[in-house]
Amino acid sequence: MTVLVTGTAGFIGSHVAQVLLARGDEVIGFDNLNDYYDPTLKQARLARLQVLPGYTHVTADLADRAAVESVFTKYKPQRVVNLAAQAGVRYAAENPHVYVSSNVTGFLHVLEGCRHHGIEHLVYASTSSVYGANLKMPFSEHSPTEHPLTLYAATKKANEQMAHSYSHLYGIPTTGLRFFTVYGPWGRPDMALFLFTKAILAGEPIKVFNHGHHKRSFTYVDDIVEGVVRALDTVPGKEPAWNGLAPDPATSGVAPYRIYNIGNEQPVQLLRYIEVLEQCLGKKATLQLLPLQAGDVPDTEADVSDLIANVGYRPSVNVEEGVGRFVAWYRDYYKV
Repeated sequence: MTVLVTGTAGFIGSHVAQVLLARGDEVIGFDNLNDYYDPTLKQARLARLQVLPGYTHVTADLADRAAVESVFTKYKPQRVVNLAAQAGVRYAAENPHVYVSSNVTGFLHVLEGCRHHGIEHLVYASTSSVYGANLKMPFSEHSPTEHPLTLYAATKKANEQMAHSYSHLYGIPTTGLRFFTVYGPWGRPDMALFLFTKAILAGEPIKVFNHGHHKRSFTYVDDIVEGVVRALDTVPGKEPAWNGLAPDPATSGVAPYRIYNIGNEQPVQLLRYIEVLEQCLGKKATLQLLPLQAGDVPDTEADVSDLIANVGYRPSVNVEEGVGRFVAWYRDYYKV
C-alpha cells in the first residue's frame, strides 16, 4: 500500500514508518519538524527513514490546508495514519492555541483529505487522557469520556467525535487509538523516562509528582507500533449498538468507526518505574517529592480486551525489559 503517515519525525511516527517500510509499503511522511523539543533528535529520526527505499518526506504543517490537500492529490495514499499532533499534557496550559491549530484544525484537514480522495482507512492517535475524571478501572472504551481534565485531552476527544461524524456522513472507516504512556528508544525528551535518565546521570534531583504513588500503564513503543499496524490492517465496518438504547462509544452502531485502547494491562507504580531505571543505570536517584499536578490523574489502567478480540494483539513488554532497552539506546545516542 501507499500510506500517508503524519508525524514521521516524531517518536511513534518514526517507528511506525519503519515497520511499514520493512513490510514493503510505500510511506509518505509528513512532519513540520517544529521546535517543541530538540529538533536535532527529530532530524536524527528522520535521517533513519530517508535512507530506506519507499520513503518520501514532506516538510509541512497540518494546519496548512493547501499543503495537506496537495499531499493527498500528488501521492494518492490508500490509507492514512495520523500521528502528528502537538503533544504534552502540561504544555497546553501555556500554549493553548498551538493545540487547537495542530490537533483540531490540522485533523480537520486530514479528514477532508480522506473525504475527497477515497481513503480506505484512517487510523489516528488519541490518548488515555480522554478518560479524565473517570475513576472506573480499568479504563474501557465502552465507558463515557465526557470530562477531560486538560486541553490536550479535550482536543483528542474532539478528534474522536470529528472522526465519527466523517465516518457517518461520508462512510470513511476510522479507527482511533488511545495510547497509554508510551516509552522506549528514540522517545520524547519531555517525558518522564527521558527527564529522569538525564537528571540521574547528571547527579541532579528528579521531580516526582504525587510522591510517586500513582500508577501508569507504561507501554513500550514496539507494542504500540504493532497495535497501530494491526489496526491499520483491520478496517472497521458498521457494528451493532452497545444496547438498544444508545450507541456504544467504542463502535457507534451507525458508522464504520472504532476506538481501541493500546496499553500494557499491568500498571506500574511510578516509584517502581524509577527503581527499575536506577537498576538499569547503576545509579541511585535523588527524589524531589511533590504533590499531584493539576490535570494529572492518579492512575491509569488499560482494558485491551477489544484490541485482543478484534485486532489479535496485546501489548506484552514489561518495564524491566523496556526500560533496559531505552537506557541502552540513550547511552549509545548521547555517548554517556
